[in-house]
Parts: sequence; C-alpha cells; structure tokens
Amino acid sequence: MKDEPRVKTAGELGVSVQSLPDVFHLIGAAWGLDGLILTAADLGPEFFQLRSGLAGELFQKLTNYGLRTALILPDFAAHGERFAELAHEHAAHPLIRFVRTEAEARAWLGASAAP
Repeated sequence: MKDEPRVKTAGELGVSVQSLPDVFHLIGAAWGLDGLILTAADLGPEFFQLRSGLAGELFQKLTNYGLRTALILPDFAAHGERFAELAHEHAAHPLIRFVRTEAEARAWLGASAAP
C-alpha cells in the first residue's frame, strides 16, 4: 500500500511569493514534497503582471526542481487575457497546473504522485 502523497499549501509552509527571493524560500520549504498548492493569496501582485518575470522565474524553478504545483485561481481571466492564456497553456503540463478549487488541486497532485 502506497503512502498518501505529501502535499502542502504554501500557507502550511509559511511562505508566499511576493518577489524573486521568495521563489528560493518557497523551493526550500517545499523540498521533498510530492506536491505544492499555491493560491492567489500566496502570490503577490508582481506574479500576475507577466512582464515582471516573476511567474516565469517561479515556473522555471518549479520545473527545474521537479516540484508538482497546482495554482488555485477560481477565475483565470480575472488577471487579464494573457494570464488566462498562460493558464490554458498549462492545462496538460506535467508539473504546473492551474485549477479552480483545492479539491481539484489535491486530486491532480494525488494522481500525479501515483506510481
């Protein structure tokens, strides 16, 4: 019998991503987990401004370290058309997905961690 996947929220880890240095704190705090859940409250305004590069840096680090991450955003378009496109592009990404609910996040992360 396989153990339950180790999935934590950024809130449970006591971290958020407001700026680039926070990306490294997040990766360190989430090291060894099977999955990470981020909500809009865990992400600063810069993350949603794609020109800032914060989202790209975060996604690159999550991918480099193989950390499966679900971003919970009830309305992908609430942050603009380009952001909605980004969410759509990640619909089948193996490591980073945008979802609308925590239940959806946990279901995907749990399935992703299965053998």
